Amino acid sequence: MYRSSIMAKNSSLYIRIVEGRNLPAKDVSGSSDPYCIIKVDNEVVARTATIWKNLNPFWGEEYSLHLPTGFHSLTFYVMDEDTIGHDDVIGKISLNKEMITAQPKGLDNWLNLTRVDPDEEIQGELHLALELHRDVHKTFLNCHVIEARDLAPRDITGTSDPFTRIIYNNLSVETSIIKKTRFPHWDECLELCLNEGEDDADGNIIVEVWDWDMVGKNDFLGKVEIPLSCMYRTPVLQGWFRLQPLRNKEDDAGGKLGALRLKVRLVEDRILPSVYYQPLMDLLVEAVISPAEVDDPTPLTLLEEVTTVESRQDIAMTLVKIYLGQGLVVPFLDYLNSREVHNTTDPNTLFRSNSLASKAMEQFMKAVGMLYLHEVLKPIINRIFEEKKYIELDPCKIDLNRSRRISFKGSLSEAEIRESSVGLLQTYLTSIMEAIVSSVSQCPPVMRVVFKQLHKRVEEQFPGAGNEDVKYLAISGFFFLRLFAPAILTPKLFQLRDCHADTRTSRTLLLLAKALQSVGNLGLQLGHGKEQWMTPLHSIILCSVVSVKDFLDKLIDIDHNSVCEVPQRAVFLPSVIVKEGFLQKHTAKGPQLIQRLTFKKRYFWLSSESLSYAKSPDWQVRSSIPVQRVCAIERVDENAFQLQNVMQVITQDTEGQLQTTYLQCKNVNDLNHWLSAIRKVSIYNENMLPSFHPGAYRGNKWTCCLQPDRTVAGCSRTHSAVTLADWSDPLDPDAEIQMIYKELLQGRDKLRKKYLDTQEVETAEQEVTPVKTSDLSSVSTQGRCERARVVVSRLLDVVLDLEQVHSSFKSRETDENSSLIMSS
Repeated sequence: MYRSSIMAKNSSLYIRIVEGRNLPAKDVSGSSDPYCIIKVDNEVVARTATIWKNLNPFWGEEYSLHLPTGFHSLTFYVMDEDTIGHDDVIGKISLNKEMITAQPKGLDNWLNLTRVDPDEEIQGELHLALELHRDVHKTFLNCHVIEARDLAPRDITGTSDPFTRIIYNNLSVETSIIKKTRFPHWDECLELCLNEGEDDADGNIIVEVWDWDMVGKNDFLGKVEIPLSCMYRTPVLQGWFRLQPLRNKEDDAGGKLGALRLKVRLVEDRILPSVYYQPLMDLLVEAVISPAEVDDPTPLTLLEEVTTVESRQDIAMTLVKIYLGQGLVVPFLDYLNSREVHNTTDPNTLFRSNSLASKAMEQFMKAVGMLYLHEVLKPIINRIFEEKKYIELDPCKIDLNRSRRISFKGSLSEAEIRESSVGLLQTYLTSIMEAIVSSVSQCPPVMRVVFKQLHKRVEEQFPGAGNEDVKYLAISGFFFLRLFAPAILTPKLFQLRDCHADTRTSRTLLLLAKALQSVGNLGLQLGHGKEQWMTPLHSIILCSVVSVKDFLDKLIDIDHNSVCEVPQRAVFLPSVIVKEGFLQKHTAKGPQLIQRLTFKKRYFWLSSESLSYAKSPDWQVRSSIPVQRVCAIERVDENAFQLQNVMQVITQDTEGQLQTTYLQCKNVNDLNHWLSAIRKVSIYNENMLPSFHPGAYRGNKWTCCLQPDRTVAGCSRTHSAVTLADWSDPLDPDAEIQMIYKELLQGRDKLRKKYLDTQEVETAEQEVTPVKTSDLSSVSTQGRCERARVVVSRLLDVVLDLEQVHSSFKSRETDENSSLIMSS
C-alpha cells in the first residue's frame, strides 16, 4: 500500500471481557441473564453472549478494533436480557482514552460498575462559530449555532427535540426548537452583550443543548464550556465541539452493582512512509532467503530473544503477515521450524513450547486456513447446535433430570444415558473425521507445502523405525491440536457461530474436542489419563488414526513448485468469499405503507471485488455491487425504518450519482461483522465520503436531519476507520514492520549488553592471551561470536536510524501544529 510522505496514524484497541462478579438480581427468580455491550464513542462495536441465570458470569470474549486515533471513550454496559419487554441496565464502566493510555502494558483489573444516569449519558458534537467583537464601550459575543450530530435519543420515538442555550454569567439566549431529530440543523446567529452581566474575566461561555418536553422538565443533552480568556486570545473559534456531561464524576455505588474483570490495551503508532522501513525489511527478507548456520543469530532469532511470552503471539502474527506480503511465508516457516527441530533432542517435546516457531505456525494456519476450516467444520457444528442433544460420559456429571423425556418410561437410567452419549459422540466424531480426511483438495496449497517441509525436517532429525510416528505427530499437532480441536471447543472464537454454545452444547463440544485431540496424538496417550470414562470412544479413535496417517500422506503429496508465492496485499484473493449469509435487503419499488415490509430476504456473498446477492445460495442469477464503487458503509438509525441492525452501503455510479442499498442484519454482532468486512475490502477506494445520512429520505425529507434536499451533504461523520480485527484483515506492511521496530527498540539494550558490550571485553582479553591453534572449538566459537556481533550491529544500526527518523518527523509535526495555532 502506498503511503504519503507524512506519518500516518494507526490505533488498535484490544479488549477482553473476562468475567463478572456479584451482579445484582434483576429477575423475580433472584438471578439475572447478563450480557455486555461495548461502545466506542457511543457507537456499539460488540455484544457478548448472554449467560443465563448467573450473577457471576464468565464470558472470556476477546475483540480487537482498529480505530481512529481521535476516539475519546470506551464504555462497557452490563445488561440483563428479558424475553418480554426491554432489557434492564445493570451498570456500566467508562474508560476515557487518557485512563487507557496511562497503562502502557494494558489495563487488567476488576472494576466496579457505576450507575447509569440518563442525564450523564451524553453523546454527540456541536458545530459552532464563535466571534468576539470588542470596542471602547462594549464586548459582544456572536455565536453562530450551525448544527449538531449524533445527539442522545431522549424520546420514545428514538429521537429528541433539541434546542441550544448560550450562557454567560446571568445572561442567556436560545435557539429555536427542532422537533424529532438527533441531527438538528439550526443555522442561527445569537448575540450576547457580555458587559451587561457581572464582569468575570475568568468566567466561561457555556453552550448547552437540551431536549424540549411539552410535559415535565427538559432533558439535558450535553454542554460545551469555553473560557472567556480563550476568546480574548483567539477572537474567532469555529469547529465541531464534543458535548460533555454536567458532572464527570461517576458513582460506583460502593460495589453494590458488582464488578467486571477487564483487559484493555491501546496501541497507537505513527507510521512512517514505506521507504524508511526498507532497510529493516531487507534484513528480515535476507534472514530467510540466505539462511545462516543453524546456531548463528539472525534478526528473527534476536527478535525472539527480546519478546516476552505475552507478546510473542502478536509478533508471530505480524511476521506471518509480513512474509505473506513478501511471498516468502514458506521459507520463513521452514527457517523457524528447521531451527526448532534441530535444537530438539527429545521428540516428545517437539513444538511443545511457546516458541516463535510454534506461534508462527499457529498464526499462519489461522491466516490462510480459516476459510478452509469453515468449509470443513461449519455444517457439522451447525448440526450440533441445532440438535442440542444431552451427552455425558463422566459418571460424576450425569444429571438424570436433564435427560427426562416425554414418555411413559420416564427418565433414562445412567447406563442408558452413557450408551446414548457414546452413540451420539461416535456419530459426530465420524462425521468430523470423514469431512477432514476427504478435504485434501480443499486445503490451501501453501499450507500443504509448509507441512511437507516440516515433515522433511522432522524425518531428517529423527530417522529410524522407532521414530516413525514423529513426522506425523509434528503435523497433526498443529493441524488437529492447534486448529481443528480449538475451533470445535469454542466455535464463536473462530467465527463458526455468532454466539457461544449453551451449557448442554458446550459439554458436547468439549467431549468432541477431547476425542479429536486423542486422534491428533495418534492415540498414543489412550488409557493413560485420569478420564477413564472416555474409554468407550477409544475404539473409534484408534480406527481414525489409520485414516489420519493416510490423510497426512496425501496432504503433503504436493509439488513445491506448484505453489506460486507472490506478494499479496490481502490474505484473501479476489475469487475468495470473505463473508456470506442471509440479509434483509430494502426494496424501494412503489409506495409502501409499512417500511419494514420493504425488506426482502436475500443471500449475500462478499469478495474483494464485489458484494453480490441472490434469492438463495443455489440461485443461478445474481446481482452485484462492485466493491470499487463503495464510498461509505454505515449504520442506519432505528427510526428510519422502525427496525434495528440496519446498515447502508453507499456507492457511486458511473455518472457520479450516489446510490444507497439498505441491509438488515440478524443481530448487532452480525451487523458489526458485515460493516467491518465491507470496510476492509474497500479500504483503498478513492472518493470515500467524509459524511453520511444515518436516516433515510422519506416524505420529501431526511429522517435524521429533516433537510428537504435529497442531495445535501451528510449530517454525521463516517466511521470507515472502525473495524474489527480478524484473520481476513488486509495486509499493511508499514504498520506491521513498525510493530517489529518497536519490539526491537524496547529490547536493544538487552541485545547490546549480551552481544556487543561483552564482545569488547572478550576482544581485549584475546589481545593479551592469544588463542592456541590446537583449540579448534574455541576458534569456532570466536568465529560464531564475531558473526553474531556483525548481525546485531547491523540490526541495531537500522533501529537507530528509524528512531532518528521518527524523532525528525515528530519534531516537524510539532512545528507545523505550532504554526497552525499561531496563524489561527
